[in-house]
Amino acid sequence: FFFAPQEIVSGESEEESNGVNLMEFSDEILLHILSYVPCTDLVLNVRRTCRKLATLCLDKSLTHTVLLQKDYKVNKDKVKQLMRDIGKEIYHLNMAGCYWLPSSTIDHVTRCKNLVKLNLSGCHVTSLRLSKMLSTLQHLRSLAIDVNPGFDASQLSSECKATLSRVLELKQTLYTPSYGVVPCCTSLEKLLLYFEILDRSREGFMLSGQLMVGESNVPHYQNLRIFYARLAPGYVNQEVVRLYLAVLSDRTPENLHAFLISAPGSFAETGATKNLLDSMARNVRLDALQLPKAWINGSGLLQHLKFNNPFYFSFSRCTLSGGHLIQRVINGGKDLKSLTSLNLSGCVHCLAPESLFRKAEDDIDSSILESLVVSCCNLRHLNLSAAHHHSSESIGNHLCQLLSRLKHLLSLALPVCSITDVAANMEKPPTASNLVPQTFGKKVRIGIQTYPRNLADQANQKIESSVFWALMGSLRFLETLEIIGSSFSSAMPRNEPAIRNSLPPCVRAQSVGDSEVAAISQLTYLQSLTLAQLPNILTGSGLINIGLQCQHLRTLSLANLGMMGKVVYMSALMDMLKHCKCLRDLRLEQPYFCAGAQFFQALSHCSSLQRLCIVSRSGTLQSDAVMSFMANCLEVIMCHMFMGESLTVCKNLQQSIVRSFQADRPALNVVIFPLLHEDLTEVIRDVPMRHLDEITLFKSRVAEEPPNLWW
Repeated sequence: FFFAPQEIVSGESEEESNGVNLMEFSDEILLHILSYVPCTDLVLNVRRTCRKLATLCLDKSLTHTVLLQKDYKVNKDKVKQLMRDIGKEIYHLNMAGCYWLPSSTIDHVTRCKNLVKLNLSGCHVTSLRLSKMLSTLQHLRSLAIDVNPGFDASQLSSECKATLSRVLELKQTLYTPSYGVVPCCTSLEKLLLYFEILDRSREGFMLSGQLMVGESNVPHYQNLRIFYARLAPGYVNQEVVRLYLAVLSDRTPENLHAFLISAPGSFAETGATKNLLDSMARNVRLDALQLPKAWINGSGLLQHLKFNNPFYFSFSRCTLSGGHLIQRVINGGKDLKSLTSLNLSGCVHCLAPESLFRKAEDDIDSSILESLVVSCCNLRHLNLSAAHHHSSESIGNHLCQLLSRLKHLLSLALPVCSITDVAANMEKPPTASNLVPQTFGKKVRIGIQTYPRNLADQANQKIESSVFWALMGSLRFLETLEIIGSSFSSAMPRNEPAIRNSLPPCVRAQSVGDSEVAAISQLTYLQSLTLAQLPNILTGSGLINIGLQCQHLRTLSLANLGMMGKVVYMSALMDMLKHCKCLRDLRLEQPYFCAGAQFFQALSHCSSLQRLCIVSRSGTLQSDAVMSFMANCLEVIMCHMFMGESLTVCKNLQQSIVRSFQADRPALNVVIFPLLHEDLTEVIRDVPMRHLDEITLFKSRVAEEPPNLWW
């Protein structure tokens, strides 16, 4: 959508001849149209086109909330002018992830005297700047900031602390052991903590989780209603979060209704945390719950906790059995219509009556899943990934058939082996691709079955009769879908060297391939798609169907599809990309991927693309093709490529991209580095958290945290 002065002044005759004059629309319609235009464009450009638009662009409905978090073209001067023009009219300001703006940009926020909500996560803010800014924001009630090394709470002025004492919602991302501003926020009702502290400094010294002297002020939790903590891998993060929890264990807030701790790996329970949980069981009724797996496994905690109208549960990686899930969480199958989001990722026994003598690959108990579906009929987000959920041969009891009853689903994550049509699979002989070992050894030449490329031919093969095809047809409003192999692990984990060996796919998953991918094309409103470890991809023909039918697709992540020694779906992928006009984020993880001229020519059709990440062991790239792609795709602001090229080739290409495009793209972030290089983790730590968390690192994101956790 775009307004140009010459169109307003001299285009009258053209508009009359066409019978349409935009300026004759009612103010309500124009305001609705203008709401889709970034605020910086409205105030700095559109407002100057004519008198009517000058008035409408300053309407309170358009200036009340200013979102800059993904406005990658905004720079310091634009922010400065924006604050001058409408600063007093802004009540909600979101600058999350604006990592490219210099810290001095924050000084202009002081013009927003009426701010109620402010999000500065991912922005460079020092203690002194924060103090100066908050001293002027007396109406502030919601704040999000980062706490970086060098933060000193003693530098906060009394006026700043007075503002913080009135803050009700705080989101704090910690990159150093600290309480941050939590002790100053004496009225907190919602506290969100993200622990991103590394165990070692850049110089290689081990860090301590003990808080600095002078930062031992006690946090005030008496009014707390929501407590959320997400930990990155590392023991220091665990040490620091225990200090935050110590106060809660002494006195549990009476109004606490959401208690969530997301911790990877092992996070052992202590005496203090046990006291906290016992206190919660006695004194509060929860609406949302997530705990580390060690706090739930083998304990009777769930039997004692009381729930009110729960909307979110996460039992990720727990050994919770289906019997306990039904009896202790959803009250023996009673009505639980309030639950909208459920994360059972990695719960290998959650659909089985008991886990004591059960193997992870055994068939599920369909009656447990049926009880779950009936009781939680309003689920909008469901994650069943990272487990072997094998359906039996019983007619009508397949996992896909039961899930098709959840008509309100917006996001869904499933393991690849769970979508196998058992009856069809029993009758079908193994294909050639099933017999090829999933290794990186000598390439084996096999005959490849010819798959049709259009939906009509796919239908002629009767794939519509499969249970997965029927599931996709019943979830027409699904926006996010993840189909991930139960044994899949990314080649690039968070704080470790790249993984060199991958586990083979589940035997039940061996038949999942092109026809199942084609079934996804029924999801007209699909916005985000993740496919990982689908071993029977032979041509990738289903991807073309998705490109043609799923015109709202914005995020695409493909990993380890088909044979591991060859990218068998490259031709289909290039055909698909030519139709993805709305695609913004693309992540590809595939060994031996060739990022050459043909690939980048196809990718150039994705005119909305903003972020690209390629992870490829032994992969190659053509520097000239990358440079041409960056020149043609003007919206691209992130290019991450971890390939098999030499360090010299990678550094030269990275420098060339930055030198050529940084001036016109202030948010440009380029990382091109050998995947198996020993310094990869040092390079990763400098990637902006927004990109690292949203695209560069592979993970399941369905029901990862409660919906609308932060504004």
